[in-house]
Amino acid sequence: MEGPVCQVAWGCYVLLAISIGAHCAMSSDNLACPSTSDLRTQPVAALDKEGIGPAMTSIPMIACSTSLSEHHSGGSGTNKNKQMVEQLQRYGVISSKKVVEVMETIDRALFVPDGTPAYVDSPMAIGYNATISAPHMHATCLQLLEENLQPGMHALDVGSGTGYLTACFATMVGPQGRAIGVEHIPELVAASIKNIEKSAAASLLKGGSLSVHAGDGREGWPEHAPYDAIHVGAAAPEIPQPLIDQLKPGGRMVIPVGKIFQDLQVVDKNLDGSVSIRSETAVRYVPLTSRDAQLKGY
Repeated sequence: MEGPVCQVAWGCYVLLAISIGAHCAMSSDNLACPSTSDLRTQPVAALDKEGIGPAMTSIPMIACSTSLSEHHSGGSGTNKNKQMVEQLQRYGVISSKKVVEVMETIDRALFVPDGTPAYVDSPMAIGYNATISAPHMHATCLQLLEENLQPGMHALDVGSGTGYLTACFATMVGPQGRAIGVEHIPELVAASIKNIEKSAAASLLKGGSLSVHAGDGREGWPEHAPYDAIHVGAAAPEIPQPLIDQLKPGGRMVIPVGKIFQDLQVVDKNLDGSVSIRSETAVRYVPLTSRDAQLKGY
């Protein structure tokens, strides 16, 4: 799994969408409209089985198109991927040059199901009641973790899905680092490895600095701990202790926490081993749960 509230903000979106059609507003309280939202995380006012993207507090009021790629026609997939990243920059979603570089390097189209519009700022269903998150969500998480994804560092991606963010992590930490994806759906593990083999991160997979494993991500992956960076792509009722234990002093974890009401929490482990936690934004993710519960849609 990969994959985020403000009812008033959502009401504003509905009115704005009616008035201007294919455009929506990015405000300081929300960055999402129905078609650009993360299917795993959705505003309470419009929540159904899946959800939508984060409410990001750092984004100024600007107008966004429902499709990051609708302004671009023709061209290769690589060019369209680059255009997607450039548009995220223009909208203020990405400010980091390093995040721009890695998102341009790892082509999103290789990690979405065939026949889906890879460069639209929207999540895509990948089967097994899971999704790949929207590009703006990936950018958000990469920026929050950037300082802990330096060359030579270790990163853990819990709920690695199709492998996109794991490949980004591996590219950032490089061949001297280590990037681990943990996904409890074996079929997604196999598919993600094939995706990575077609990507710019293929050499890292072959060289062993990148790997994806089938397992319960709530238990982390002790073999390569401690981790400088941990990303969790589903909401835990509380932060799993094994993940805190496997976070390196000086390391950072980004994890959605809560049930009905959730926060994207940034967990920093101080050098003395103590933990500092802050809330980045209100979100709505699918639950971090067991494989059987996920397959049943609980």
